Amino acid sequence: MNASNGKHIFLKLSILPSFKPEKYLLSLLSCLGFMILVVNPANATKEMEEAAINRDNIKTWIADRNNLQENLAPIDNSQPLLPLWRFERQESPLEQRNRIFEPILTTEDIQDMTREFQGLISRFESTLLTADAQESNIELSTSQVIEQSISQRAQGNKKSPQKLSKLINHNSHQVLQKAKTELVSFLGLVKQGRYTQAQTKWLETKRSLWDSYPIDRPVASSEVRAIWFDRGTIVKARSEADLIPTFDRMAKAGINTVFFETINSGYPIYPSRVAPQQNPLARGWDPLKAAVKLAKERDMELHAWVWTFAVVNQRHNEILNLPKEYPGPVLSRYPDWGTTDQEGNSFHHSSGKAFLDPANPGVRRYLSLLLEEIATNYDVDGIHLDYIRYPFQNSTGEYNYGYGKSSRYKFKQMTGIDPIELHVGGELWSQWTGFRLTQIDDFVAAVSQRLKAKHPDLILSTAVFPMPRQERLNTIQQHWEKWVREGSIDLLVPMTYAEDTEGLYQLTRPLFDSFIEEKALLLPGIRLLNIPDIVAVDQMQLLRGMSTEGFALFAAENLNLNLEKILSRTHNSLAPTTKPLPYRQPFLATASRYQSLQKEWNFFITSNQGEINDDDLKEWGKRADELARNLEKLAQKPSQKNLSLAQMSLSSFRRGFPRWIDDNQAVSDYQIDVWNNRLKTLERLLNYGEKRQFSQL
Repeated sequence: MNASNGKHIFLKLSILPSFKPEKYLLSLLSCLGFMILVVNPANATKEMEEAAINRDNIKTWIADRNNLQENLAPIDNSQPLLPLWRFERQESPLEQRNRIFEPILTTEDIQDMTREFQGLISRFESTLLTADAQESNIELSTSQVIEQSISQRAQGNKKSPQKLSKLINHNSHQVLQKAKTELVSFLGLVKQGRYTQAQTKWLETKRSLWDSYPIDRPVASSEVRAIWFDRGTIVKARSEADLIPTFDRMAKAGINTVFFETINSGYPIYPSRVAPQQNPLARGWDPLKAAVKLAKERDMELHAWVWTFAVVNQRHNEILNLPKEYPGPVLSRYPDWGTTDQEGNSFHHSSGKAFLDPANPGVRRYLSLLLEEIATNYDVDGIHLDYIRYPFQNSTGEYNYGYGKSSRYKFKQMTGIDPIELHVGGELWSQWTGFRLTQIDDFVAAVSQRLKAKHPDLILSTAVFPMPRQERLNTIQQHWEKWVREGSIDLLVPMTYAEDTEGLYQLTRPLFDSFIEEKALLLPGIRLLNIPDIVAVDQMQLLRGMSTEGFALFAAENLNLNLEKILSRTHNSLAPTTKPLPYRQPFLATASRYQSLQKEWNFFITSNQGEINDDDLKEWGKRADELARNLEKLAQKPSQKNLSLAQMSLSSFRRGFPRWIDDNQAVSDYQIDVWNNRLKTLERLLNYGEKRQFSQL
């Protein structure tokens, strides 16, 4: 079997094989008759491997060089790793047939590819605008920029200043323009049914945009950049000194908020007077104390991440060499505190976790004391509640949970019926669901009130599921809309984990339909595991273009060196001054975010002269500068009067903005949506600031 006999065509890649398939690429390669073999060069360095692993997700079949030496075409070690791989081939009979018989793309395939194509171009262009604007150093007010633009146009001078000309001639701009042309070509090829060529163009353009993504300059504004610091990373450390490298890397990456896993599977990571037992893997030192110190030294906030009702994990039992069915230190001491399914099983059938009964008074008291211990004994900046729910159930009733002794007793007292006798859809089932919802809601409200009475500056956040509301209420009894509406929490952190940016969008977009009370800030989650670094960056840019106040990365163990370097540049983490945290200084953050937004407008106006009516331009500039003054006044002198003035000014500006910008052909619909979303975020920040600053007076 060799590459020259016409029966097989080999694409030799020097790349690690641990990738998931990208269906369109595999479809294209298989229809062209390629057999993909991977050879890891003996001289491959860790950096080379990382460069490969952070590239396209290509499923390959690993070939051991020694075993297959005689069957392979000569190996050329000068062939580069991805992203610059190339190959030479001879035409095969299958390839000849494919000229006549094109592979079939379904309507859904075409729609998905088109949506991804358009979305990537839009985010690339928006990111490029932000990067160019931040680098342009235009220090004029919007009114001054507009007057200058109108004056230059009247004099027949449409040239941009030299620095702007340099920016807009950047290579990324050339790649962007080519991508827009290729999108038109792609749609034309699809219309003609030339699917192989369309797929090729789709892949090549996508790769070109990834290669030229604007990651060489700052693009971040005042935002929350959080990361979950996982137990696995913590226990690998044996001392404060061992934690230092991870904290240094997070600081270089621009992380400003750390969710430090403090309670996991019922075990505190610190020596506790409330919990029965410290995590055995952390005995002999206090990781929480060390983490607080290291975070403060790097101007990062540290929030204690707590597993709330999930109190046992069979996987953790295995790590500790304990029996799989071991109920953990809490339920071993208090067996009546647990909840079960209708068959009496404590452990969840798929997750392997056991939960506490939220209706049990002893459970509530224990958890409250545990949280109070953390907030009092450690200088943490916040508490981050995870597993603030019941175990997952299904709609058929095959698996249902919540049948702890206290829950059954209380519900029977209310209704005269033991809930274990109820069936999904039957009489009193909705009341049983409502009962469990109430247990979680009441706990969140009580914890919030108690903690903030003693620690008013403490930030309370929750990790939640982004499922549709009714499905979420029925299956895990997690009613986070109520927590937001009642002001019980400061940050909502939905676990919107997706392997591609379009998936993240589909998970995040519906949240805004429910997130209307604006008494909390929104931080969607990005899971770093198994996604290329550039996709992680693209997901951050998607969220920056939506109405969010930041994001949370899962998790510290997946923050690799390459991504750290990218984030250091895009977050400008080496700058001498740090931008205000939205949840800590909401009014200052509002003014700072608006300054970044105004800078984008100024750059856009300067580089797109003559695209907007003069009268609309002047009105835009007048209102923009007025809003800037009112936001700055509020930031410097917070008062109810200044807040009302800023809110009215923002509301007026938002009403007029569509009239000034919608007819402009130089700005895309996506960019208009981004600007509107950022204005919406300013409104939420003002409302949140009102709750934080004035409700405590």
